[in-house]
Order: sequence, then structure tokens, then C-alpha cells
Amino acid sequence: MTHYILQNYWWLIMSVLGALLVFMLMVQGGQSMLITTDKAKRPLLINSMGRKWELTFTTLVTFGGAFFASFPLFYSTSFGGAYWLWMSILFSFVIQAVAYEYRSKAGNVYGTAFYDTLLLINGVVGPVLLGVAVASMFFGAEFTVTKANILNAGGNATISQWTNPLHGLEAIADWRCLLFGLMVFFLARTLASLYFINNIDDEEVNRCQHKHLLINSAIFVVLFLATCAVILTSPGMAVDDNGENLAMVDYKYLHNFLDMWWALALFLLGVVAVLAGIGKSLLDKRFTGGIWLAGSGSIVVVMTLFWVLGYNGTAYYPSLSDAASSLNLRNSSSSVFTLTVMSVVSILVPFVLAYIAWVWHKMDHVKLTTGELDATDHKY
Repeated sequence: MTHYILQNYWWLIMSVLGALLVFMLMVQGGQSMLITTDKAKRPLLINSMGRKWELTFTTLVTFGGAFFASFPLFYSTSFGGAYWLWMSILFSFVIQAVAYEYRSKAGNVYGTAFYDTLLLINGVVGPVLLGVAVASMFFGAEFTVTKANILNAGGNATISQWTNPLHGLEAIADWRCLLFGLMVFFLARTLASLYFINNIDDEEVNRCQHKHLLINSAIFVVLFLATCAVILTSPGMAVDDNGENLAMVDYKYLHNFLDMWWALALFLLGVVAVLAGIGKSLLDKRFTGGIWLAGSGSIVVVMTLFWVLGYNGTAYYPSLSDAASSLNLRNSSSSVFTLTVMSVVSILVPFVLAYIAWVWHKMDHVKLTTGELDATDHKY
């Protein structure tokens, strides 16, 4: 395959991983509800999420690793420059792992409330800051890139440099990025309620989660519409076939949707699936399959957003400090050899996904009940 095809192929892989990560953030959404859940029912929610939290963490690590291998210049620029933002995200996931590991250990001197607080922090900080980080790929960040320094042996070897002293935290002050982050947060809470309805067989929990679903989904829909309006009316950096950054173009992402009609069609299909999953769950209290409708729809929507971000001659990481430094699929990818070798390895991805689906089915083939929770040997 040509370098051009390999670059497009690996952006497709990144869009799939990013979409799966957003779907799995339902674990964080569930953790954010612990504070409003009755203590007697809280173990049901924690054990339900405890079955899945490692999948979220693994998907996040895989997403970062794949970005490093396929588009290393983005990895060094964003992960290396906006390190306070990414370190905050990573720290929130580290304390999540600690909480699940030690919450119910014998001799726990801190008490379960302490670890529940850690889960709450990850449940809020994780989705919001991840959303902020992704939003900066649409709206730009403050960095410069000097690729000529790659060959400057013995001299200045600095390739990318962050020009804001806050090193990524400044994105939180951008209302557009924060809007995106809050949208991801309430999507995670919406998916969490749908998952609890599907996974937990308890009348009180079911009734409580339907209330959460109504509130969170309403807020999510409003934020989603506002986020889409902001993205579609925002300028984007145009790129030529050689990977040279040209100029900012008004309504670039809207033009991308119109040019790639198939992406727009899938986007609308995904939106319909999300709304159908939410609506049917609210109208029919006996319906428990909303997580699969809304979950699959959210995956499709996120994938298409990645497509309009990077395809159709668009810089997926505009630089606010130096337009020529903006990153696109052509100027930030690995070599043909590296992408080719990785493409061979990517053939295993469907088998990995099939294994995850099988493990998921084995863990969830029986709904959690208070009785089952009392009888299990391993509790979170």
C-alpha cells in the first residue's frame, strides 16, 4: 500500500479506538453517580462497573500507544507539550485503579468512603478532561513544530515546543473545549444509566437510574446540539495533497461533512440510534437494551467526528501559535515501513474485539442482584 493509503487507514484505526474509549467512559459516568446513590445499593453499582473498568483503562492505553506508533509527531507535541493536561487525566485513572484494588481489601484503614471519593474524582475528571483534550484537536492549541531539527545532529534537537506556560491546562479555560468536555461527561452518565438498567436486577436501582437517565440525557442532548453547532461553524486548517498547511477555512468541518456524504449519513444514523436507545428506555420501563442502541450509535458518531477532523485535506491539530506547524495526516505520520508493519499486526484487532465481546458476555449473562452480590467471593 502507498503511504497515503496507510496514513488514511491508521486514522481510521484511531477513530475506532477513540470511539470505543468514549463508549467505555460509561464506567466513569457510573462512578460519578455514587454520591447520589443510597449506600445500601452502592455496592451493586460498584461491582457492576468493577467488571469493566479495566477495559476502559486498556482502551485508553491502546489509544495512546497507537497514536505514538502511527502519528508520533502528534504524540510528542500533545502528550509532551500539554503534559499537565494529560498528567491530570492519567492521574485520575491511576487513582481509579487504586480504588478498585483496595476498596474492599481486609485491613482497609481508610474506609470505603475514601476510595469512593477517588472513584468520584475519576468519574468527573476523566471524561471532562479527555473531552477537553479531544476538543483542542478541533479548535487548536499553542505549539510550534520545527521538523528540520530532526536532522540537526549535535545542535538544537527540539522538534515541537509548547508556547503556553500552562502546558495544556489553558484549554480548560476555552469555553468551546469545556463545552465539549461536559458533553462527553453527560454522555458517559447517560450510557452508565442505560448499562445499569441492563445489568442490575433491582427495582430501586432501576427506578433511580431511569430518573438519572431522564435528567442526564436531556442535558446531554442540549450540550451535544450546542457542541455540533460550534464545530460546524468553526474554521479549520486546509491541507494540500503534499501535507502542506494552507490557510484557515471558514466552516471547514461543515464542508467536510458535505463533501463526505457517507460520513454525514453515518453521523445522522448514529444520532438516531442514540436517541432511540434513550427514548425507548424512558418510555418502556421493561426495555433493557437501550445501552446497545445508544452505545453503538455513540461509537458511530465519534468515529465520524474523527473523520471530519482528519480527512478531506484537514489539519487534525491546528496550531494557534504558528499555522505552518499545524499537524495533519501527511506531515505527522510514521514511515511507510512502520505503518506497513503495524498494518499487518492490526489484522489481529477483530480477534481481540471478538475476545472482549466474549468476555463481556460471560460476565454479564446473569444480571447483578443483591443476592448474587452477597454470595460472590470477590467484591470491589
